[in-house]
Amino acid sequence: MEHPENDAQYTGLTVNSGVAQPPSVNPYLKKFKRKPLPSPAEMVERILKGDVTTLSRAVTLVESINPDHQTVAQEVIEKCLPYSGNSRRIGITGVPGAGKSTSIDVFGLHVLKKGGKLAVLAIDPSSERTKGSILGDKTRMEKLSIHPDAFIRPSPSAGSLGGVARKTRETIVLCEAAGFNNIFVETVGVGQSETAVHSMVDFFLLIQLAGTGDELQGIKRGIMEMADGIVINKADGDNIDRARLAQAQFRSALHLFPPTTSGWMPEVLTYSGYYELGIEEVWAMIDRYFDFVMSNGYFEHKRRQQARYWMFESIDNQLRSNFYNNPEIKVLLENLENEVLSNRLSSFIAAKNALDFYYGEKK
Repeated sequence: MEHPENDAQYTGLTVNSGVAQPPSVNPYLKKFKRKPLPSPAEMVERILKGDVTTLSRAVTLVESINPDHQTVAQEVIEKCLPYSGNSRRIGITGVPGAGKSTSIDVFGLHVLKKGGKLAVLAIDPSSERTKGSILGDKTRMEKLSIHPDAFIRPSPSAGSLGGVARKTRETIVLCEAAGFNNIFVETVGVGQSETAVHSMVDFFLLIQLAGTGDELQGIKRGIMEMADGIVINKADGDNIDRARLAQAQFRSALHLFPPTTSGWMPEVLTYSGYYELGIEEVWAMIDRYFDFVMSNGYFEHKRRQQARYWMFESIDNQLRSNFYNNPEIKVLLENLENEVLSNRLSSFIAAKNALDFYYGEKK
């Protein structure tokens, strides 16, 4: 490459030619070969023995959009299903900054002290533009991430909360088969993820903050009605009085709602995840809830309702996928889109025409 700066008129100014650009791919990469994927039967055998590496590979297959991977994943899930259902599934939600990851870190360590194993499935926020994800949950669970009996798996929402929730539901089955008897599912904390996570857990914990001006915003029927327990985080230092005031407000708000289907009255507690204050009390509340729903039969009833919900949810997803992946529908939709954009056809008529064609083809 010629540099005009090297011309004689620019005496004393010289631009070096530089060094050759190194290859972008590691030349030694060919020496490292990825291990071949085990057969579904081998994967199930290893998962049942508690092999975390195989469990991670199986979860990756579940999250993959490759049809071949999906086929293997479904076979593994089907074989693991008889060994699932033996855990406590706890959903944890709250506004961003409420301290969900910090709380999970201390809650998880408290659970592991009692014995057993813990899996944390975190739905990680993703960029709406690139669909990329930071996957930073492990970095914020410093103690739990290095514990030998803990398994942390962040999954990017990638703009599709319903899709990642379905995969999280399947991941729960694999984790339970691997011997994890405590499952934490952390939500993004914004949007519809709370509803999806509520439909796959036994206990739904809502983490709130005090002194942020959000007390009235928190008193909304949607999220409050789903919560089995509400905890006010960061109840330490100068914030203790504000936390107690928020606790009283939430307790008053709960009395305005109709009784829950389980018969359980949600409790409101305060604690500090950072200083690990009140953790024992929060977990004692969760123990009381499980004792309550186990004794009145609601636990099994809810599990059956959730299985039914995900059956119909899977049917909806499959119908949607079949419709949009149909080659003839793709061509038709492109033509109908042009008709709509040129104001020659309304959006509703175009949709009806597409569906009529699809159903007529299926007859």
